[in-house]
Amino acid sequence: MPLRLSSRRLRHTLRTAVLGAVLAALGGCASSGDSTIGYYWQSMRGHLSLMGAARPLQDWIDDPHAQPALRERLALAQRAREFAIHELGLPDNASYRRYAQLGRAAAVWNVVAAPPYSLQLHTWCFPVTGCIGYRGYFAEADAQAEAARLAATGLEVSTYPVPAYSTLGYSNWMGGDPLLNTFIGWPEGDFVRLLFHELAHQVVYASGDTAFNESYATTVERIGVAQWLSTHSTPKAQAEFNASESRRAQFRALTQATRVRLAELYAAQPNDLPAQKAQAMQAFRDEYAVLRQTWLAEGTTPARLANLDTWIAQANNAAFGAQGAYDDLVPAFTALFDKEGRDWPTFHAAVKALADKPRNERHASLQNLLAPQPKANAVADTR
Repeated sequence: MPLRLSSRRLRHTLRTAVLGAVLAALGGCASSGDSTIGYYWQSMRGHLSLMGAARPLQDWIDDPHAQPALRERLALAQRAREFAIHELGLPDNASYRRYAQLGRAAAVWNVVAAPPYSLQLHTWCFPVTGCIGYRGYFAEADAQAEAARLAATGLEVSTYPVPAYSTLGYSNWMGGDPLLNTFIGWPEGDFVRLLFHELAHQVVYASGDTAFNESYATTVERIGVAQWLSTHSTPKAQAEFNASESRRAQFRALTQATRVRLAELYAAQPNDLPAQKAQAMQAFRDEYAVLRQTWLAEGTTPARLANLDTWIAQANNAAFGAQGAYDDLVPAFTALFDKEGRDWPTFHAAVKALADKPRNERHASLQNLLAPQPKANAVADTR
């Protein structure tokens, strides 16, 4: 979430919570109370409004009144879309072949929550998607209201804007998930990696397993964007992406170390747990301050770090728990990609096979990929 969210402009995804809600509402499943019915209604209304605002990319490109920068970016999207199909094994369908101007800075706002002494996210359960660790709203006020309700129960909460979400292909009959003004102006590398990430969710989705789904899509985006930049981009775009990726890597290391530190504290349950937690959080912020000064000295502008600064100030168990879903299993998926000969169709098929297994078994299989492997030609010492 943090630096990755900052440089991707907070691109946590809603996935099919919206479509699940829509399907549930249409199927009569929203019967557990007014709040549930209201959530499904706002989901359906918001999604249909977004879909209705979208027009085919070529219509925008051919529009003489469209800004040249927009036409150029939509043409780039068309090229990246074809690259995703032919080079990364991602779906050839209606998604990201239309564009919509929403007139707002986010597609939706997500809410996540966690207990005071745990990184385990609170979950909401939906048809189609299963139980997931976030809930999305098309109006920021609604997200804030849900966050306040959860905070009143004693949970730590975090809300954040989401520039894009995937409906797993369920909206293709309606014209497909569109490109949006909320991310269309991102730097090239961040823009195409978002497309690859969202399309990956249409290849494999394990119901109720947020960490598996997000880490898989993150692996696809990271490897995919490296291929794109090396073969289809300019030196300037590559340099810009490499600089931001270096910051992301440094921040990922910091946040991962903090999650480990907090998880160990919560497992140990020392008598002074509140004080030790406060110390761990302060150490995290102090270490970030050092990183921030380094980045500023290297030429990063304060404006570029503004979203990240806000995340740091508000970081809590919910924020850390959500971030972990995007990062924790990436090394295992990367190892699987290498194991499958770095061949995209074979890799996707292997991930599909994992998704078909029970949750515990699929996670165990991924962790086994990271276990030290015996040397193939090792000779026993018989002395």
